[in-house]
Amino acid sequence: MVNQQANSTTDIGFTHEDFAALLDKYDYHFSPGDIVAGTVFSMEPRGALIDIGAKTAAYIPIQEMSINRVDNPTEVLQADETREFFILTDENEDGQLTLSIRRIEYMRAWERVRQLQQEDATVRSNVFATNRGGALVRIEGLRGFIPGSHISAREAKEDLVGEDLPLKFLEVDEERNRLVLSHRRALVERKMNGLEVGQVVKGSVRGIKPYGAFIDIGGVSGLLHISEISHDHIDTPHSVFGVNDELKVMIIDLDAERGRISLSTKQLEPEPGDMLKNRQIVFDKAEEMAEKYRQKLLAEAEGISLEEVEAAAAEEAVEEEVVEAVEEEVAEAVEEEVAEAVEEEVAEAVEEEVVEAVEEEVVEAVEEEVAEAVEEPVTEIVEDSEEEMVGAGTEE
Repeated sequence: MVNQQANSTTDIGFTHEDFAALLDKYDYHFSPGDIVAGTVFSMEPRGALIDIGAKTAAYIPIQEMSINRVDNPTEVLQADETREFFILTDENEDGQLTLSIRRIEYMRAWERVRQLQQEDATVRSNVFATNRGGALVRIEGLRGFIPGSHISAREAKEDLVGEDLPLKFLEVDEERNRLVLSHRRALVERKMNGLEVGQVVKGSVRGIKPYGAFIDIGGVSGLLHISEISHDHIDTPHSVFGVNDELKVMIIDLDAERGRISLSTKQLEPEPGDMLKNRQIVFDKAEEMAEKYRQKLLAEAEGISLEEVEAAAAEEAVEEEVVEAVEEEVAEAVEEEVAEAVEEEVAEAVEEEVVEAVEEEVVEAVEEEVAEAVEEPVTEIVEDSEEEMVGAGTEE
């Protein structure tokens, strides 16, 4: 029996050492950070065992199954499912590797938001929480922060929870795990599509700071800096404005990249200091003063003086008045010709009617005269005949 076993071993020529060496030869060496394919072969209450071709099945805990919260492993994985896994840690004392899906999702999410930032894309996200500094959202599964200064909304910050907001990227830093966004910039960019420098818009005072006033111009906020309120010196904007004051302002700068709109009432003053002395006249003549400001910008762009622009504008205005005057004269002349033509037609029509009426009267008169003339001889003949007959009878 012993000899048979010995012969069997000799025939095979394969020792335990050989077998161990063969396993080492074909064993895969896995390192943390590698991404490997694996198949789920056993679901656990708080995780799953994954076959990735190692000596021992790897394990993925429930907290590493997704970038989002998972309450049950079956929400993410199914038995016999094959997919990619991230090797999170090296083998433990039992030779088992720890895997992660969450890390793969994080890497791809950061890659995606970097791409969106490069494209300067606008994204939408739901506010799930707020704190003293701002609001919290999720972009591609990543936690993002909106600073309070970049939240443009009329309602209280706490009331934003549950609202879907358009957002622009301010900072994307994977190493520091910082994803900062701006709601204000997204709104300003959208609003800027219908705005231009030199345009006059109506707004209301939303907030007052020592350096200026923030003006709401249709859902977005623009800054009316203290230096752009009036030509006269102002100690503080509080001495000029109150919250909710309505006024007309002119746009003097649009910075889409920084999400800023700069405003001015100083350029709308007919006379220096009118914003302090007579705000109503600034409101009434805002469009007129804005036109002068646009002419000034045009002059600066073309390298000519404002006086030349104003002279050209005056000349153009005179030409327009001349054209209007000529058009009015032509119109009046045409109206006179039309009136004369109508009068002539009326006169001719009247004359025709008169002639026809006269002709009818003449014809009728002639017919009456003829009838009378015919009737008279007939009467005479009849009377003569009667007399003759009477005379003949007497003779008999």
